[in-house]
Amino acid sequence: MKIYFLIFCVFLSTGAFAQGIQTGKEDMLQKTSGEILKGKILRVTDNDITFVYAGETAEYVIKKIDVSKIVHSSGRVEDFAGNSTVQVRQKEPVSMVASPSEHHNRIAILPFTFLMDNQQGAEEIGIKAQQDAYAFLSQHSTGYNIIDPRTTNAALIQAGVTREKMIGFSMKNLGDILGTEYIIEGTISQAKGYMTSSTIGRNSATIKDDGGKIKETGISSSTSGSAQQYDVTVTLQIYMDNNVSIYNNSHKAFWPTTDGSYIAPLEYILKRCPLYTK
Repeated sequence: MKIYFLIFCVFLSTGAFAQGIQTGKEDMLQKTSGEILKGKILRVTDNDITFVYAGETAEYVIKKIDVSKIVHSSGRVEDFAGNSTVQVRQKEPVSMVASPSEHHNRIAILPFTFLMDNQQGAEEIGIKAQQDAYAFLSQHSTGYNIIDPRTTNAALIQAGVTREKMIGFSMKNLGDILGTEYIIEGTISQAKGYMTSSTIGRNSATIKDDGGKIKETGISSSTSGSAQQYDVTVTLQIYMDNNVSIYNNSHKAFWPTTDGSYIAPLEYILKRCPLYTK
């Protein structure tokens, strides 16, 4: 009788285990801000919680003081709302630095660098290229949240990240300042090419009647002009907030132009980047 009872218990526990696998329950993490994250909690330390979103593999580290509750897939609940660390944090000024989990699928585009014959060019052209890249990618980046250029530039200025000081900040630093997972950096290089010239001429003519009198006279003239041609190259890099470069490409416009337009090579590169969707 005991043997049958033991077999029954083993069968029951095995069925329960299999059922738990089939349900595929996720861990649920609730932040003090009210945001709820679902996925898998890998580990919990005294200060941090390592978390993976459902269906993904990238690990995100969340400060424990930013978490109010964890509901494990087993049903066990950990409530941190009463922690003294949380109460102290609520009295502190609001931090402008986002945690890695808040970076998820967010994109920031930095003002482009504009070079004219390998010399620093007008900053306004770099900002215009930033706006053009934002306008194009906003229509072709399903599933991502692209920060508008005004918000990006304001955050950079408030953090003291000027064009001259930009080189002193890593992509991780910029990711923390902007609260984004991806950062796009670009350069437009414009170089003077050949000159084109054109000449327009007019011929003179005199027409006389049968009596030899002048009936009509035409006066000839000619004009000439020249136009400067420009070669344009756009370079684009995309980084993640852990300093890893995931895309680096450069493209030169097929034909020189008189206005130095960068739109065609810029869109050519954006269409081939990993953040682009049709």
